[in-house]
Amino acid sequence: MTTFFDAPKEDVAKEPDERPQVITSLGGGHGLFQTLRAARLCSPNQINAVVTVADDGGSSGRIRRELGQVPPGDLRMALAALTDDADTGGVWENLLQHRFGGHGALAGHALGNLMIVALTDMLGTSQHALDKIAELSGATGRVIPVCSEPLDLEAEVSGLDTDPRLMRQVRGQVAVASTPGQVRRVRIIPEDPQPNPEAIDAILNADLVTLGPGSWFSSVIPHILIPEVVEALSQTKAIKTVVLNLTSEPGETAGFSAERHIHVLRQHARTLNVDRVIIDSSTLTSPSERSHVERAARTLGAEVSFHDVQEEDARGRFTSVHCPAKLSTALLASYAHARSL
Repeated sequence: MTTFFDAPKEDVAKEPDERPQVITSLGGGHGLFQTLRAARLCSPNQINAVVTVADDGGSSGRIRRELGQVPPGDLRMALAALTDDADTGGVWENLLQHRFGGHGALAGHALGNLMIVALTDMLGTSQHALDKIAELSGATGRVIPVCSEPLDLEAEVSGLDTDPRLMRQVRGQVAVASTPGQVRRVRIIPEDPQPNPEAIDAILNADLVTLGPGSWFSSVIPHILIPEVVEALSQTKAIKTVVLNLTSEPGETAGFSAERHIHVLRQHARTLNVDRVIIDSSTLTSPSERSHVERAARTLGAEVSFHDVQEEDARGRFTSVHCPAKLSTALLASYAHARSL
């Protein structure tokens, strides 16, 4: 049965054996970046970032078109999130994220993307390249592409014609994320890709698995369109937690409620089951809204918990970004509660 609770700030696992020792986070982009920063604050022995590989824009798009490699942008961002906070780690984060300006061949490329490409050529696989950069940068975890081949994203979109019932196919991650229509469903191409075995192992051997936040259709859902990933999620003994977005995003999820975000997860993976759904406590305040979310979460077999997880700016105003420290507290409290059941 789905339950709600607003966890007090002190309701956090404090003993080492109450904390997850292995955290595996699925996602991509800025949402995964914040989640990984939160995961580091949970003090696990191992963090695994399982990253989507469907990006086709900017530097990543150019690299996959010209070289046929997996798009490195989201992989690079995950590496940057896992670099040490010490002076050396700060240099590595800035180095990985440095983007060339100007108007020449390098314009727009991130240095970290080029490092991943170069080491992939030298070492034979993107996984070896990512592991080497993690070693050199002193990263506190491991970055794992969900597949070893680039994926394409295709969406059914309504609202692009005068007749709102008409559906059009929109292909490509950038096109899906920026469509002025409403995304109804997405699929990946190829439809049954070979997953990275390291990604499956990271899910099976975790104590805590997180999914989201992030661009819902282009960074979160692609993971659960891979059958072996959903199977691993059903087999793992980990506590599985969905971290819901703070707001809907212009384009792919414009106008989506929290309830709708949960429903589309079920729509795309009918056998998906999770334990927890974390929602920002200021996002839903009315009893009716919480009741709707309760019903939606029940379809995933999940309980819902509300926490303050929003970042604040210098003036104390809430932003649309998850705060790593607050999210860490929420993850630990949710993990401890789920383990106690």
